[in-house]
Amino acid sequence: MLGYVRDFRDRLKQRSLRLLGALMSLNDPQWGRRPNQGPPDLDELWRDFNRKLNSLFGRRGGGSDEPPGPTAKRFGGGAGLLLGLIFAVWMASGFYIVYEGQRGVVLRFGKYLETTLPGPRWHLPYPIETAEVVNLAQVRTVEIGYRNNVKSKVLKESLMLTDDENIIDVQFAVQYVLKSPNDFLFNNRTPEDAVLQAAETAIREVVGKSSMDFVLYEGRAEAAVRAQKLTQEILDRYGTGINVSKVTMQNAQPPEQVQAAFDDAVKAGQDRERQKNEGQAYANDVIPKSRGNAARLMQEAEGYRQRVIEQAEGDASRFRQVVTEYNKAPQVTRDRLYIEAMQQIMTNSTKVLIDQKSGNNLLYLPLDKIMQMTGTGPASETPAKAAETAPAPEPSTARSREAFRARERESR
Repeated sequence: MLGYVRDFRDRLKQRSLRLLGALMSLNDPQWGRRPNQGPPDLDELWRDFNRKLNSLFGRRGGGSDEPPGPTAKRFGGGAGLLLGLIFAVWMASGFYIVYEGQRGVVLRFGKYLETTLPGPRWHLPYPIETAEVVNLAQVRTVEIGYRNNVKSKVLKESLMLTDDENIIDVQFAVQYVLKSPNDFLFNNRTPEDAVLQAAETAIREVVGKSSMDFVLYEGRAEAAVRAQKLTQEILDRYGTGINVSKVTMQNAQPPEQVQAAFDDAVKAGQDRERQKNEGQAYANDVIPKSRGNAARLMQEAEGYRQRVIEQAEGDASRFRQVVTEYNKAPQVTRDRLYIEAMQQIMTNSTKVLIDQKSGNNLLYLPLDKIMQMTGTGPASETPAKAAETAPAPEPSTARSREAFRARERESR
């Protein structure tokens, strides 16, 4: 308490002298302009001040027989005015402004009193009360593993050991805002160091539980999210009043000493993945085609089987019907079979041989040549082509020929 009183007395004395000098300089046009002379000393200032006070209060109405110089009455009036002015200045020093996004924390003799909202505010002047203005909207940034530029590395912060016993160089930044001005002021001595150490601890734990490839490639975003969550848990555990808004992974790479070997390993891995993808693409192209061909062959075989079965059943049914008719009328059935066989034979032939009973010569009629010469009908086709396009004789034709030969044997 005595220290506060002494400090207040010294501050009051200094402010009184500054105020007295300012009042004297207002009516002294030569203040600071006199060549080769400094400012007037304190005695001269005091005399000028008393003279002005006398002119205001003591000698306003005219002459007087009182000797010049300060008297007890005049000195008491001037000192009262001076003390009143000093008191007004002291009381005015308690005004302060809290802007939007900020909070004011008022302390009375160093103890927390209240938190003020944005706007013009006033508190009891120093040393009774003091006010600390805390910016809650400002986004603060802490850099781990580098300073101001990723090239200016801090190796003791950036080098970390992964779960598969590899060393990587990680640089990241942590952005945070304040959520509690009271906790920020009273629970932190160095808030920036607290955030740096908490973030470094969190990222080392995340990297230590992950593989090297996960941190460098596919898991960088996930590692940053996990580090942000863990950093927030540490800061909340210590009651720092800080809210981590984002953790950004600036750079993650192997140490420079093994960078070339690591690049070769990465290229080999990429070649392996490329070849695997090419093989998978070839398999995806060949396997469906093979499966389609196999399905087509199975369908064709199934169709052929059904066709043969149906044809055999049809032939058997026809044969049974022919046998029934043959039993009813054998001669008529033979003639009908013969006529049908000859009709089928003559339909598929373009050549005719006529046997003359009166002579020994056979008459040959080249119907195909005649039809080609006339240009009508199917004769325009060549014999070879006609032979290719001619339908194959049905099994019934062969049976008809066999029946015809059997009939000839019976007639003989």
